[in-house]
Amino acid sequence: MKNNILFCITLIIAFSFNVYSQKEKVKVADKKYDNYAYIDAIKTYEKVAEKGYKSADMFKKLGNSYYFNAELEKAAKWYGELFAMKTTDLDPEYYFRYAQSLRSIGQNDKANELLELFNQKLGNDSRGRLFMKNVNYLDAIKANSGRYKIEDAGINSIYSDYGTAFFSNEIVFASARDTGSLGQRKHKWTNQYFTNLYTTGLGENMTPGKPQKFDEKINSKFHESTPAFTKDGKTMYFTRNNYLDGKKGKDANKITLIKIYKATLENGTWSNITELPFNSDNYSVAHPTLSPDGKTLYFASDMPGTIGLSDLYKVQINENGTYGIPENLGQTINTEGRETFPFVNDENEIYFASDGHPGLGGLDVFVSTIKANGTFEEVQNVGADINSPKDDFAYLIDTKSRRGFFTSNRDGGLGYDDIYKFLEQKKITCQQLLYGEITDLVTAELLPDAKVTLFDNQFNVVNTTISDEKGNYSFTVECGKTYYVRAQKPEYTTKEQMIVIADENGKTYLPIALENAKCKVTIGDDLGKCFNIKMIYFDLDKSNIRQEAAFDLEKILDVLNQNPTMKLDIRSHTDSRQTFKYNEALSDRRAKSTINWLIKNGVNTNRLTGKGYGETQLVNKCADDVECTEEDHQLNRRSEFIITAL
Repeated sequence: MKNNILFCITLIIAFSFNVYSQKEKVKVADKKYDNYAYIDAIKTYEKVAEKGYKSADMFKKLGNSYYFNAELEKAAKWYGELFAMKTTDLDPEYYFRYAQSLRSIGQNDKANELLELFNQKLGNDSRGRLFMKNVNYLDAIKANSGRYKIEDAGINSIYSDYGTAFFSNEIVFASARDTGSLGQRKHKWTNQYFTNLYTTGLGENMTPGKPQKFDEKINSKFHESTPAFTKDGKTMYFTRNNYLDGKKGKDANKITLIKIYKATLENGTWSNITELPFNSDNYSVAHPTLSPDGKTLYFASDMPGTIGLSDLYKVQINENGTYGIPENLGQTINTEGRETFPFVNDENEIYFASDGHPGLGGLDVFVSTIKANGTFEEVQNVGADINSPKDDFAYLIDTKSRRGFFTSNRDGGLGYDDIYKFLEQKKITCQQLLYGEITDLVTAELLPDAKVTLFDNQFNVVNTTISDEKGNYSFTVECGKTYYVRAQKPEYTTKEQMIVIADENGKTYLPIALENAKCKVTIGDDLGKCFNIKMIYFDLDKSNIRQEAAFDLEKILDVLNQNPTMKLDIRSHTDSRQTFKYNEALSDRRAKSTINWLIKNGVNTNRLTGKGYGETQLVNKCADDVECTEEDHQLNRRSEFIITAL
């Protein structure tokens, strides 16, 4: 591999560059309505479960009800019951929720086991950086390739040329080319000249002209590189060895590191060169770039607090010209390797070079979107057009023309590092609109003011919104990604659904129907509908209570205990098969068995009536000698718990 100026400088200066948990309590209605009662299904489920009845669906609802309200200790209890049933078709989300719940009670070993299973179920993926590197990243790079038209920029020498910046209708870049000056100094390790800044005008399609040396006040006998200019063109930041006013600074090992300097343009000349206050003789600060509004400076450094060999940082530029405290961009961007050469465009994208993120070799160019809260979207490799098995860095793009420049020491170049120009023919971001409406599961009524939260496939919160007056919600999402959408509303059971977004621009529709946790009933209603009890199951031709039947009757019993003035008429129905007399007798025995079970468990006799109706009250056309499906007959085989008094 060729020696290049990037590594030369590296050697010289020793510088290498919730789960959502907010608690939201369900509001309890204060108003009382005449002749109505509100049934809290979750409380009933818990009482039934405490009696030893088991149901995967029930344990899911109990676990979720506590998990979504951050009562993780109670969530762990019910998720534990769920997993004890050894259900084989559980969604991966339950492994994650159970693991997080276990961590809250100190069971970290078991939590780790569950997270390992969780990662396996998501294709060996995980929420940690280590597991993220295990995915087949080459597929993602391939998907991002083929988007650029690339050619030599036409300004390269046999030496190192790198790091462009826009300045008016020009580009400014660093070069180690020999200008013929007798005073030009070579570095003894590389036998190359120290880099100076050069400039060239841009013609049609951003074609560079003939390079000339940049301002002599900026260029020194040491390295200068990677300038950044304010929009008005009156201020520049640039990288230089630790050298100012003829004085060279060194660290404790007598090595001259690099710093960022600032200069202002006065009467056509760059002057007032000063170093930035967060520079140091003991670490390097380099490769500045400005946010579009000029209020934030991004740079690379190995200052204390750096995660890897070098990290990207940002610092606020105050109105009075002072600076804030440098802030590490964090682990979404920075790795244990080198992150360097940042560039921020006016579309809130940050491009940078890294050898820590999965790439094709050496430094690769990556991109991430800067979110409104200052955090970052998932980092993406820009593809094999820009990136190669060698070092690729210093990416620069004009978002209006989609033209720009980058630097590479790939095979086939003219010098050690070469500048290439490009035309981006297709943007990397493929976006979709994820939308839908929130409705009541039973009534289909549109539900406004529901809280809707979007999670990525690692259950990190991506965005949150509130459904509008028509129950509508929407999110902008990335193509080909897996998301989870969680809908919450007081007095409704929280629901979460997974959605896989199509791998092309467009829209994805995801309606969410919420189950009302408060079942409103009045005289004449069927209490069984609150718990989706369609019939009480008995063994064939028998009337003794089965375990499944007792599970449902426990729910009815709990409601009767909560509402001591409530009375029920229990009705048992059959389909039309078998004889009229047989069906009438069988259904009557079953109705009486249901009443006897409730009386045996403490309900007063005067609160219960009931009888069997056989096939006399069919709900469809399936009478004798009418051909019907099994599903049609099933509708007629039903149990009803009709409220006769409240």
